[in-house]
Amino acid sequence: MNWLEYEKKTINKGFKYVCGVDEAGRGPLAGPVCAAAVILPEGRIIEGVNDSKKLSEKKREALFDVIKTEALAYSIAFATVEEIESMNILNATMLAMKRAVDGLSVKADYALIDGNRLPPLDIPCEYVIKGDAKSMSIAAASILAKVSRDRLCYEYAEKYPEYGFDKHKGYGTKLHTEKIKEYGPCEIHRLSFLTKILNND
Repeated sequence: MNWLEYEKKTINKGFKYVCGVDEAGRGPLAGPVCAAAVILPEGRIIEGVNDSKKLSEKKREALFDVIKTEALAYSIAFATVEEIESMNILNATMLAMKRAVDGLSVKADYALIDGNRLPPLDIPCEYVIKGDAKSMSIAAASILAKVSRDRLCYEYAEKYPEYGFDKHKGYGTKLHTEKIKEYGPCEIHRLSFLTKILNND
């Protein structure tokens, strides 16, 4: 497959700094949603980079530092639980993506966005469905977002040990659901995501 097809197509239109953008954490019951934006040097393929969901945690962790070193620029941003609750998860995800793009030290002039929606950016952009399996810069962004959010969940595991955030990363696993029923939600839970669990006693 051609990992650089979308980047090349965009550069051939005259754009110079193409960033890939992806998110992690739309589905979990707790914690913020994270987004990352990555601009790679033109033509750069990083060995081992793939859709973060297809990589082991150990592999993602190893690639995290490689991507940060190789990138022309990268940015990682979050939208908080409060923002998710006030504006819904889709809009909060778009906000995190916008923050990631706006936070790049090299200003992107075009953005490739994973998924089927576009955040409100002030540069031209296009969405790429399953982009984290098609575009090198989106795949790199998916790894930065996933590792950053997972690391946050390890911090949550220390702060709220009873919920086991190190095991489920906030997703609605059987273990997590049981812990919510046992202890009730804590301050980092997305209450709007818990209505079925809490009303199911």
